[in-house]
Amino acid sequence: MLKKKQTVDSLKISSKDVGSSEVQIGQLCKKIDNLTGHFKKNKNDKHSTKGLIKAVNQRKRLLEYLKKKKPETYTKILTQLNLRK
Repeated sequence: MLKKKQTVDSLKISSKDVGSSEVQIGQLCKKIDNLTGHFKKNKNDKHSTKGLIKAVNQRKRLLEYLKKKKPETYTKILTQLNLRK
């Protein structure tokens, strides 16, 4: 819960922002990281695999949206979350 709040605080645009594209991308990154760690222990968990694929695709769509609508925010998010090098 504390990490979720830290993610939202670092990416939010205004003081009451909890649902912008930037915040959603940050939360999806945390979810993907958690699921990746889960798969190191449980390689045959097929149900969680579906959730991971869904989260990756959602993050990809949000990043494409940011790249098209707000390119400067897109590059900021990529560097802040270390997504692409």
